[in-house]
Amino acid sequence: MSAENIPRKFVLASRASQLAQIQTNIVRDALAAQNPSTTFETSFMATGGDKNQSQALYLLGGKALWTKELEVALLDGEVDMLVHSFKDVPTELPPGCEIAGVLEREDPVDSLIVKKGEPWKSLEELPDGSVVGTSSVRRVAQLKRRFPKFIFKDVRGNLNTRMTKLDAPDSPYAALILAKAGMVRVGFGSRITADIGPPTLYHAVSQGALAIEIRSDDVVARELCAAVTHRPTEWSCRAERACLRVLEGGCSVPVGVHTVLREGGAGKGGVLHITGCVTSLDGQEHVEHVIDEEVRSVEEAEEVGRRLARTLINTGARKILDDITQDRQKKIEQSREEEGITSAPVS
Repeated sequence: MSAENIPRKFVLASRASQLAQIQTNIVRDALAAQNPSTTFETSFMATGGDKNQSQALYLLGGKALWTKELEVALLDGEVDMLVHSFKDVPTELPPGCEIAGVLEREDPVDSLIVKKGEPWKSLEELPDGSVVGTSSVRRVAQLKRRFPKFIFKDVRGNLNTRMTKLDAPDSPYAALILAKAGMVRVGFGSRITADIGPPTLYHAVSQGALAIEIRSDDVVARELCAAVTHRPTEWSCRAERACLRVLEGGCSVPVGVHTVLREGGAGKGGVLHITGCVTSLDGQEHVEHVIDEEVRSVEEAEEVGRRLARTLINTGARKILDDITQDRQKKIEQSREEEGITSAPVS
């Protein structure tokens, strides 16, 4: 019996933010279009990252903040699929979970959003000393290389909150840097001032893509997800994630990528063009490498990503990452001292 003939209801879960709900509905509609006789429902919940909007991400535990509570519900059988921004998914999943579907990627580039009423049309036009808001150390590290006179300030919250902070009369921000895909999905595309692509700014691993996580033993869900998977996006994102996994990076590590898969004849592979970079927090050190290679399977694409990471490590990235780890640990210890916490942190 095929998946579409099985009388089962599937519950898709995600975070409760407006963007997460929009993205979940995109996935639900894609699944429903392929399986009109199957029922797909949605469920939304607040995660650790949503509940704490004040501290920097590197002090809070990284990407698992966005996925942990959802994965508990998935493994407990309360829901059947999780919908994620793929860039928020840790490279190592809990036992019993897997990514089974990857939808076609939106433009993964980062974008500049200037405060309403200001005349600037690009980063180059912003005055020296401008405050630029972003919660990404990757963006800060890379942009410091070309714009050392900007002041980068953390900004948290959903997109509506961030835009309100930007446009407030007493706002310190001249502009924000945000992922273009999220802006477009929530209907803020008209606020984008300019895109900031390579070589100025390499985007985050898997940025712009939506992923579907399932229980590894759910064969029917895997079949449903396979039908909506966009192969070039999946191969590109898995190559990027393989690179990040070797680099042992998380959302607070300045690893940037840019990937293009030029498909071959008859859909049997293609040429993977992938660039990866690691940048020190002060922007002073930068290691970059590109691989252009034919691949015939997702496994070969992942191996290209791992090889890219090893090359970066051997050409200077290891020192950068070690320095970042030490810096992060110092800041965590400082934060704990300020909060009066003396016990060892829980891993």
